[in-house]
Amino acid sequence: MNVIKTIIKKSTLVRLTLLVGMWTAAAQAQTLKYPPIEQYLMPQPDEIALAKTAAPANISERATIKVLTRSGFEIAQQGDNGSVCMVMRGFSAPTYTPAQFRNLVYDATVRAPICFTEPAARTVTPYYELRTKLALQGKSPDEIAEDLAAAYAHGKLPKRGGVTFAYMWSARQNLGSGIGHWHPHVMIFAPYYDNSMVGGNAFGSPFPQGSDDARTPFSVVVIPVDEKLWVGGEMK
Repeated sequence: MNVIKTIIKKSTLVRLTLLVGMWTAAAQAQTLKYPPIEQYLMPQPDEIALAKTAAPANISERATIKVLTRSGFEIAQQGDNGSVCMVMRGFSAPTYTPAQFRNLVYDATVRAPICFTEPAARTVTPYYELRTKLALQGKSPDEIAEDLAAAYAHGKLPKRGGVTFAYMWSARQNLGSGIGHWHPHVMIFAPYYDNSMVGGNAFGSPFPQGSDDARTPFSVVVIPVDEKLWVGGEMK
């Protein structure tokens, strides 16, 4: 019983924290102006090291590492296992839902290390890279959403015919102002899923949940994992 109470209490705190993050992102978005690109960039060695904390070393040490530049993501280290690790910024916010998180594009503090396994590297990474390029062009969340839908419809993005996976296990991740590093989790890219299909668990809870872009080709299911699996030490 005490364990259940602890889980419920923690889940409530997580949801409150996520709400604060949403309000912060919304407040930033009211200016409808991106911070200078310098605020999104990192020294390349630091970014490579951070990207590798996204997954266990048996994956990340052999993965291709991409880093953000003024024109988008570029390869910094070539891997040999088909995986791709990178540090996503606020530009990779959900395209459609939850609506409040779309404005994270304006939050230059986001540092979200992720390692896409080989199938996701082929079908999902191009989506996040295109999102980033559109944001670097100064496009708003609405314009990004329109351009992505058109790109997918016209075959300029790979079709998502099945489920693929990515790791987000970095102890140093920052998912946005007021959110921080949440839980280590697995990203499951499950086209057209919504939260009801994985049990209807509350958004932001430590349970599996339908998260970004529900009922679209870009839907994400998030499965938190044991915090003993954090990679990269304590967040600084």
